[in-house]
Amino acid sequence: MTEEERSYYEHNDLPPKPLPVSRATILDTAKQYVTQDRQNTHGKPEDSFARIATYWSVYLEGEVTSKDVAIMMTLLKIARLDENPTNADNWIDACGYLACGGEIVGSEVPR
Repeated sequence: MTEEERSYYEHNDLPPKPLPVSRATILDTAKQYVTQDRQNTHGKPEDSFARIATYWSVYLEGEVTSKDVAIMMTLLKIARLDENPTNADNWIDACGYLACGGEIVGSEVPR
């Protein structure tokens, strides 16, 4: 294991991946992350985003919703793209955050 790989392993993070070549690959990877990989690690997005919203609300001294969390996490990934637009993780995660946010908001809408 290289020093770089060990660092990613120790910090429970993924090493930067080369940019996938197609939008389908980006979306397929995001789908896998939010329905399997990340959910197994961090729990259900609706629970995780609600928990984050609670912490951020306290810190910011104002209400933050799960929808806000999805949007702000997406904006974080967009800001990182300014620095490194070839890091696939930022593109993939931005899609994943938006998908989770859409599902959360969709589940809150009366039917």
